[in-house]
Amino acid sequence: MDKKPKTKPAKKIWNYHPELPIGHDPVFVWPPKPGTALWEILKRWVAISAATLAGLCAVLYYLFVLPDTEALKTLSVDWIATMFVSNLVFFIAFAGLLHLYLYRFTGQGKKFKFDARPLAKNSRLFTFGDQVRDNMFWCLAGGVPIWTAYEVLYLWGNANGVIRSVTFSEAPVLIIGVLLMLPFLNSMHFYWIHRMLHWPPLYRSVHYVHHRNINVGPWSGISMHPVETAIFLSSVLIHFVIPTHPVIAIFHLYSRVIGPTLSHCGFEKILFKDRQIAEAGQFHHQLHHKYYECNYGTPEMPWDEWFGSFHDGSDEATARVRETRKRKHTV
Repeated sequence: MDKKPKTKPAKKIWNYHPELPIGHDPVFVWPPKPGTALWEILKRWVAISAATLAGLCAVLYYLFVLPDTEALKTLSVDWIATMFVSNLVFFIAFAGLLHLYLYRFTGQGKKFKFDARPLAKNSRLFTFGDQVRDNMFWCLAGGVPIWTAYEVLYLWGNANGVIRSVTFSEAPVLIIGVLLMLPFLNSMHFYWIHRMLHWPPLYRSVHYVHHRNINVGPWSGISMHPVETAIFLSSVLIHFVIPTHPVIAIFHLYSRVIGPTLSHCGFEKILFKDRQIAEAGQFHHQLHHKYYECNYGTPEMPWDEWFGSFHDGSDEATARVRETRKRKHTV
């Protein structure tokens, strides 16, 4: 009797992944589901999320950190340093506590963790030979100063009347509309600047810093080359053109810092005593860090599907993306 040849079991790539194939937010599904789409938009503001955390931080920052308008009219080391230190302390606390809870104290074990592997240590790939130290360096030496620079430029311009702003009572429809549209505007901006950063010359000189993180953690979110950080945060320039309120511009910057920290934390959900307290990582973007030439955008809009770069988590999509990489990087 002939024996069947032994085959190796398929290598397990993920510790956890959502139901496959993944899709996009229901705002863009067809046929349309208006109720589900509306809830998808509104839940960002009623659950613990990057949006609600950024909103809370922006209001507290506006009330307790910013000097008055007269002081903002003149660039001064005093108020700029105060803003920088405030941003620095916030980011160290936010990313640091998230890292400690998920990785040092393993507060939820590996539940909802995409990649089972620990973060890299003793690796020549990273600055200082350690992934966390590398990520902290790029976040704190590049990310926070550039974030603060955009903030300073906006507030100084606004105080001097170069950049217009409006109050809620003056333009409630405009402000609400901008808030509701920001996730989609950011998604569009991120997709196109991300495609640009994957242009081989820019990838090799700039974007490679971020992509050293295949298995991501909280400090990986804005661990980028300073050029990439400046490009990534440039979505805030919309407030330099469309009059909103300073709180909205500050909120925008906080969301661009908090969002990547959560979405790169390596876990889909944050649990406390086995109860979900927040949505966190996105498998959509985890696939990008694994396979590179796919999922350049975010789930809020189906840019990748429209332009043929979508990886839905299936084996067929993996084979297609590998072929794309082979063609793209073969000279």
